[in-house]
Amino acid sequence: MDKIQQFNQKYNTREIPEIQPGWTIKIFQKIKEGGKERVAPFEGIVIAKKHGKEVGGTFTVRKIISGVGVEKIFPIHSPTIEKIEIVKKAKVRRAKLYYLREKSRKETRRKLKAI
Repeated sequence: MDKIQQFNQKYNTREIPEIQPGWTIKIFQKIKEGGKERVAPFEGIVIAKKHGKEVGGTFTVRKIISGVGVEKIFPIHSPTIEKIEIVKKAKVRRAKLYYLREKSRKETRRKLKAI
């Protein structure tokens, strides 16, 4: 085994659910505020997934909050992510759903087909 594989094995400790673009997921992220720690959920549509399940792998989640689009990029193996729940699965025909940035909430629902 070479050094890169050893490094990757060191950080690939927990099981990550399969995540696909178009799925609606809920990420529970640990947030430190002062001396306290709380868990904040972030629910949205996965619009991109990069670098698979490697150590540097990420996925981008988008949601609309009071009419403003918010995107967060989460590292897959981040220690701040407590758990990931799959809320809804949708079939899409693209790997990157960046076109959803220009769509309204209603148009987005029309574009995503339920499985």
